[in-house]
Amino acid sequence: MNAPRNTPPVVRTTCPYCGVGCGVLASPDGQGGAMISGDPDHPANYGRLCSKGSALGETLALDTRLLHPMLRQPDGNLARTDWETALGKVADGMRRIVDRDGPDAVAFYLSGQLLTEDYYVANKLMKGFVGTANVDTNSRLCMASSVAGHRRAFGADTVPGSYADLDEADLLILVGSNAAWCHPVLFQRMVRNRRERGARIVVIDPRRTVTAEEADLFLPIAPGMDSVLFAGLLAHLADTHALDLPYIESHTAGFEAALERCRMLAPDLDVVSARTGLDASDIQRFFDLFRSNERSVTCYSQGVNQSAQGTDKVNAIINCHLATGRIGKPGMGPFSLTGQPNAMGGREVGGLANQLAAHMSLIPGDIDRVARFWRAPRMAQREGHKAVQMFEAIARGEIKALWVMATNPVVSLPDAAMVREAVRKLELFVVSENVLSNDTVTSGAHILLPAAAWGEKSGTVTNSERRVSRQRTFLPLPGEAKPDWWIVAQVAQRLGFGNEFDYPSAADIFREHAALSAFENGGARDFDIGAFADIDDTQFETLAPFQWPRTSRTVTDDTRFFSEGGFFTPDRRGRFVAPEPPTLQSEAGSAFPFILNTGRIRDQWHTMTRTGLSPRLASHLPEPFVEIHCDDARQAGLADGDFARISTRYGACVLKVRVSEGQRRGSLFAPIHWSDASASSARIGEMITPATDPVSGQPEAKATPAAITRVNYRFAGFFLSKRPIALPRDTWWAKSAAAGGEGFLLASDDGPQRWRGWAHAISPTGISLSEYLDEPRGTYRAAGFANGRLSFCLFIGPASQRPQWDVAKALLASETLEERQRRILLSGQSADGMADTGPTVCACFGVGLNVIREALASGAASDVAGIGIALRAGTNCGSCLPELKRIVAEERHHDKQPRQASHAG
Repeated sequence: MNAPRNTPPVVRTTCPYCGVGCGVLASPDGQGGAMISGDPDHPANYGRLCSKGSALGETLALDTRLLHPMLRQPDGNLARTDWETALGKVADGMRRIVDRDGPDAVAFYLSGQLLTEDYYVANKLMKGFVGTANVDTNSRLCMASSVAGHRRAFGADTVPGSYADLDEADLLILVGSNAAWCHPVLFQRMVRNRRERGARIVVIDPRRTVTAEEADLFLPIAPGMDSVLFAGLLAHLADTHALDLPYIESHTAGFEAALERCRMLAPDLDVVSARTGLDASDIQRFFDLFRSNERSVTCYSQGVNQSAQGTDKVNAIINCHLATGRIGKPGMGPFSLTGQPNAMGGREVGGLANQLAAHMSLIPGDIDRVARFWRAPRMAQREGHKAVQMFEAIARGEIKALWVMATNPVVSLPDAAMVREAVRKLELFVVSENVLSNDTVTSGAHILLPAAAWGEKSGTVTNSERRVSRQRTFLPLPGEAKPDWWIVAQVAQRLGFGNEFDYPSAADIFREHAALSAFENGGARDFDIGAFADIDDTQFETLAPFQWPRTSRTVTDDTRFFSEGGFFTPDRRGRFVAPEPPTLQSEAGSAFPFILNTGRIRDQWHTMTRTGLSPRLASHLPEPFVEIHCDDARQAGLADGDFARISTRYGACVLKVRVSEGQRRGSLFAPIHWSDASASSARIGEMITPATDPVSGQPEAKATPAAITRVNYRFAGFFLSKRPIALPRDTWWAKSAAAGGEGFLLASDDGPQRWRGWAHAISPTGISLSEYLDEPRGTYRAAGFANGRLSFCLFIGPASQRPQWDVAKALLASETLEERQRRILLSGQSADGMADTGPTVCACFGVGLNVIREALASGAASDVAGIGIALRAGTNCGSCLPELKRIVAEERHHDKQPRQASHAG
């Protein structure tokens, strides 16, 4: 753990996960840990936290951390070095490659996990001093289409509205957003609005997600057809005289051309129905709801953005709000739900390859302005490579040096196998990371630089509503870890740019960032926080959350944009954009008859390098899966709980099958979180097409043609251990955190005798091994004990009868086990005094399925509200409420029938 030190009792900081930007209260325990709770005074969350935020205290240990600089040795191993040597090698390598091949032979790949100050220094170095715009970020995979759509329509990457609009709207439209799981704190605000004010919720998504269960209208749209639906809506608004003609005339341009294109795409209701796959009556109801509810907010997220037509989808949505003047007013507007904690801050400092700092562009006037402010000797003159194209350039040998910061591109990028092979060709491959190992590190990084993690670093982040909040230090830097801005500044100084990168603190960087935002601005640019350019260190330390703009000239309570025009285009008019006819980059066919959709699950984040440390978060959905509609499953010979191989032209994975009526026929869904570090065959990025949106460069992550076939394993089980142990080859496995160690769900064709031999082989001297073998039934169980404590536990049985592991996981965390508990453990029954709580439903409070069913059966609770009172389940972030409703409905329907938990975990 982090070393003890004197710390304040409570530190106000900001959650490091999604773009909601929730305020967090961290109470350090003096032993390197902290108690975590929501900040009731933060306007983003008012004290609520999702399951991931609530479990942050479980992720602070140092077991998996990179604590010292490391260098790759000739034998392929990594060895510890000192900072001076590591920084010198980075600077020398960059200088050598730039001198020989030019600045475009070097690239940075950054992350929405970085603080704004980290982002700022990295962009300044590359775009102003090295002389290349080959700086991109994993935000390209997340929000680039929103950025492009905003810039086309507004002239700037401006989010017009605020979270308060979610409370004040009468109609809330969610497009391509499973907000109940991915933005649960915001979604609960929407649900409360529906409950208290009668707001209507419309969900537009190919999948019937848990979000759709709260909807007044669910539209299961065909993949890629969002722009057709919104083109039809614009035509309907025109035909029913529901346009705001004065607003269109005074504040916009391009309406007639956009309307003409929309009439071509959606000439009538029948065509819209045929192209979107929606019932005409449902489409008409949606159109009527939008027309009749002035206070309408359209929230959209990855289902819109992660598309080869993503920018057009964004603009098709914005068109409808411009046409009705429903923008920048209370309860009105298009609203992009950002995926990462500081994707917005990264955009503010020019974190994308087609941007400059302070929302400026790579055009002559802006290049000159930034060059003068930075006193930059070698400004980039053109856009750099966007994320997918950057790694393709690496594969071609055009980019020879890459510095990756705070992200795991070998997992998260599409066509991930190509990415892995590409980075192995690099002459200089630098990774700044919190963790000692991930798929990117193990792909051959030459230099590892230990970066400060959440709780150890200080700076700012910006959330989805343009609210800037402080992340504050409440733990000391462990080992030799340093803030990312410090690391980059040290390299800049060794490259000869010391005067312009001599930052004593993050506060100095923030002041420079604020000053640049106001430099020669005068209202010409949306992003302006010049009011903070001269704050002192104490004011920075106590800085309260604020929404931009905050200029040195005026302060206003309403920071919404565009209610009275004032766009950031040359003529200050908003632009209608005529969307192109939408087509998927690749259609399903005989070889790949399904469309593969990807996304997130409730309790995990990105590639699980942080959330994967929490036993609580691991318990809800502990293994990688593919979701398939029940009709498609029958035709493929698949049942719930089977294994299946999903393949595309790029790669393949073997995943657990989950059969769901909510999944669209002809489509598959797989979550993105697992990697080679956490599963044997679940790198979803390896299967995803590298096709990108022609404007934004964002990859098509939602529509890759795929095939699915059954995979048969004879045996299945689990393995729990207090220490890391490698499983036998050819085993299918998925690793998850467990209290006191780690757990593996596994499947294999190897029978009991093979596993028995393996259990003996991993039992060192001092381990007392207890076994149970029933070879005719294909069952083997073993438990190793050391000094009265459970050291490891292995259960193997027929694949059709996979054993449950909840009780065994609880025993792994126990200090000592009595002899009777040991015997009962191997019997497969509940141990003395330890009820099998079943699979976790509420991760915030660790409430299992069996506990909920018992409360309903005993009369302790009769509905969801009663479950909350009795067990607290569903009373924090609310992301488990749809599941609780299903459980209550099932119990009422099958009141007298005995049940079992439906999945291990």
